[in-house]
Amino acid sequence: MLEPTGLIGKLNLRMAVIAKSNRVLLELDLLRALLVVSDCASFTTAAMQLHSTQSTVSQKIRRLEDLAGHRLLTRGPGQVQPTEAGHLVLGYARQLLALNEQLVDSLAGVAVTVTLRLGVPDDFATARTTRRLAAFNRRHAQVKLEVTSGLSRDLMQSYDRGELDLVLVKQKRNSRDAVYSRPETLLWIDSARSPAFARDPVPLVTFPQRGLYRDEMITAIEALGRRWRIAFSSSSLGGIQDAVADGMGISLLPRRALARGHAVLSRRSGLAAIDSYEVAIFHRASADALVQELARELWRGVTTPRPV
Repeated sequence: MLEPTGLIGKLNLRMAVIAKSNRVLLELDLLRALLVVSDCASFTTAAMQLHSTQSTVSQKIRRLEDLAGHRLLTRGPGQVQPTEAGHLVLGYARQLLALNEQLVDSLAGVAVTVTLRLGVPDDFATARTTRRLAAFNRRHAQVKLEVTSGLSRDLMQSYDRGELDLVLVKQKRNSRDAVYSRPETLLWIDSARSPAFARDPVPLVTFPQRGLYRDEMITAIEALGRRWRIAFSSSSLGGIQDAVADGMGISLLPRRALARGHAVLSRRSGLAAIDSYEVAIFHRASADALVQELARELWRGVTTPRPV
């Protein structure tokens, strides 16, 4: 049980907290009226600047004086001057109104820093994709796009960790439910000027072990009874494309990655067609309208045929 003095102490503390929370709040609109009247030294001129009436401005000053508990202006014939208390209030009023302007400007800046985090594989990080992103950004100038490119498996892991809002990836068909998906056409490619498929063992140009297509390539070569070796490995699509074109080995890539210096290996090579992959887009069910619109924009780029 509390001692009487302890109870009184508790009550005094509580009353002090209540008293502090009930302190007078001086409205910025009233402070602005005081500032304009003081600067103009006239209620009539101040009313014109505030697009108000003289009586309304006078009411605001009286209201402010009631809240402050002090007379803030002296009113004489053709002359209005701040009192000592008025000078004190004016000093703080200028600071508070300036802070209000800074806050408004900062909130306006927030509107142009909406960030959407997008992940795409290297073979989609092309001019065709950036044109789509640029069109989206022109419609939504307040959006900042952060684009990460890399291996599909790495992008999905980042998405699952909540580090990306939207991902366009390649995956085994139907391995995960996606917002959009379609089968991916893959081609066996070799060098046009320095073919590598006839060599023994067959040199392979692949993505790293966590990359797509690597296991399918090895399985297909072994199904022919051929030996193989990894001649070149890179996480960069450009590196893979150049290595094949320069004759370092064969590779398995999407049709869109076919480049100058490549030759497509036909079915006569005996290599099995690989049709177990798809392109897919993922975003969360709770994604906002901007994420959903960007997903649609990207998907139109995926499904629109490339110009010949």
